[in-house]
Amino acid sequence: MKQIAVISGKGGTGKTVVAGAFAALAKNKIMVDCDVDAADLHLLLHPVLKERHEFRSGQTAVIDNKLCEKCGKCISVCRSGAIGSDCSIERFFCEGCALCSYICPYGAIRMEENIAGEWFVSDTEYGPFVHAKLGIAEENSGKLVAQIRKAGKELAEKQALDYVIIDGPPGIGCPVIASLSGVDCALIVTEPTLSGLHDAKRVIEVAEHFNIGVKLAINKYDLNLTIAETIETFCGENNIPVAGRIPFDEAVVKALVEGKTIVEYAECAAANEVRKVWETIK
Repeated sequence: MKQIAVISGKGGTGKTVVAGAFAALAKNKIMVDCDVDAADLHLLLHPVLKERHEFRSGQTAVIDNKLCEKCGKCISVCRSGAIGSDCSIERFFCEGCALCSYICPYGAIRMEENIAGEWFVSDTEYGPFVHAKLGIAEENSGKLVAQIRKAGKELAEKQALDYVIIDGPPGIGCPVIASLSGVDCALIVTEPTLSGLHDAKRVIEVAEHFNIGVKLAINKYDLNLTIAETIETFCGENNIPVAGRIPFDEAVVKALVEGKTIVEYAECAAANEVRKVWETIK
């Protein structure tokens, strides 16, 4: 079983378009959408829900009004301003430090674990799909990514699947690191802009720090051939294989509007190049 992560240093580079195409092209695989803050791979895969699980993470203070004497000590120590003058707690302000629960002389404050989101196991016409949704203003997205990565890997092993295809989040933060952990290959999708090159360099450094082999694909490369050439020069100087040069193609937009992967929507230049990228990654 091989685990392949499709990532990008910044949002909007076309990462999910490529991951969705891989889902259609690969045989005997499972898909995992690790962009839990803004998941969208389901828009292309049209999953049928099989399992729903709660994701619990972090703690929030809760005051028992029967025990509370309104002494105000908790208000004086709360650095996040989560406790009002009436000793009520605004849960969205509470950072879960638990200091108020230690300082309360009446034992009126307890810490409760948060339901911070949900994760799902679904069926699609392409195969099993594990995905998730982090709650609004909740933290620990890296922990949720690790949870669905584990579930996806276990399901792949149970069903003797050949590939785990991971649609990773953008950037270089905790959820990206959780998406990259233990993968066999990371495909970095970038665009021919200065910000695209800058952020691709950052995520390449993250992957190399964890000794993960990387390849790079330039999406919409023909929109700025000068910067596309600069990106290829950088890759050549750093021994990073360029897996593909995907041209700008209006068919991609039309495919997304219809909720289809580009390789299923039409025989076009972008679809043909994505197929070549998949053969290179395999």
